[in-house]
Amino acid sequence: MMLKHKNIVLGVTGGIAAYKSAEIVRLLIKAEATVRVVMTKNAQAFITPLTLQTLSGNLVSTDTFNLTQESEIGHIRLADTADLILIAPATANMVAKLAHGLADDLLSTVLLVTRAPVVIAPAMNVHMYAHPITQGNLKKLQSVGHSIVEPSEGELACGYEGKGRLADPDQILESVEAALTKKDMRGEHVIVTAGPNCEPIDPVRFITNRSTGKMGFAMARIAHHRGAEVTLVGGPTSLAPPSGVRFCAVRTALEMQQAVLEYYPQATMVVSAAAIADYRPAQVASQKIKKQDGDFSIALDRNPDILAGLGQDKGNRLLVGFATETENVIENAERKLRSKNLDMIVANDVTQAGAGFAGDTNIVTLLDRLGRQESLPLMSKEDVAHAVYDRLLALKTTSQP
Repeated sequence: MMLKHKNIVLGVTGGIAAYKSAEIVRLLIKAEATVRVVMTKNAQAFITPLTLQTLSGNLVSTDTFNLTQESEIGHIRLADTADLILIAPATANMVAKLAHGLADDLLSTVLLVTRAPVVIAPAMNVHMYAHPITQGNLKKLQSVGHSIVEPSEGELACGYEGKGRLADPDQILESVEAALTKKDMRGEHVIVTAGPNCEPIDPVRFITNRSTGKMGFAMARIAHHRGAEVTLVGGPTSLAPPSGVRFCAVRTALEMQQAVLEYYPQATMVVSAAAIADYRPAQVASQKIKKQDGDFSIALDRNPDILAGLGQDKGNRLLVGFATETENVIENAERKLRSKNLDMIVANDVTQAGAGFAGDTNIVTLLDRLGRQESLPLMSKEDVAHAVYDRLLALKTTSQP
């Protein structure tokens, strides 16, 4: 896991969204991070230190001048041992203090001392957030390298509606992971295809497959974390697009092909993780087909092979395919690697436990154009994505004169 054994300092400031800090702590602990919480005086009016101490398993720090806390932890030690500092929620007041270098409480003091990455998740009244001074403060914090997790829009506790709600805890966690990820893919534009296609038979029926899009979404998320510009072309799934990624929603294979070709001229890498439909109904009924006596058959037309088409006009781009197989896995993958002019193919046997559809893990073998083959053990799909990009970047270095 990306956050395993990482020391995360969570700063909680005094807004109604402070209650969500409990869920943020829970997610960080689930990701196997070590969490130390620093609370401002006002934050304690919304959620107790005992709650966050129980969830984090560590003493909660609240006072710069508490001799017990200073002797056991200390604001310098908090700053020096942190791999990352997350402020969630961050009030307009705390944002202003950070932007102007004030250090009048424990949290602002820690932030002025630390050399670790800082992620700030603002939450406040919509007009307070939109105020030019607040926006200027946020831009100033970004200019010194801090990451800002933009608040979401919706109904606010104050009765107003608009932008100012604390971002979803899962999105905040993703921003934390991104801030801790090496940015070795800056300058790359990666197109990722993900999920199934739905090929319509009539207005209520379609042909599809078991893909959920999880592997492709992980490939897009990790490429973005590593600094790439990412375009994700996704078939119908229940997944929320990763934050910071351009998302193109499609249904059919022809729509997916059109979207990929639109962005292909700017791409430096293409990762085809989608389970693209090989066939589509030759005719789509305009009305629901009624059940009748006797057999029923559907004539199918062949869909274009999107990746093979890209391979004919590859240029300097790197192309990656996925071979989801149930038998002769390596042989079938090698054939696809050669016939489609790919740089790498990721092969997996979906009959293996932990490697099927809808799961969070995968078991794959990486094969590249240089004839190298590497079998990876059971791991998360995010870790598989890292392994694929590590190999791709190595291939790119090999290709350079």
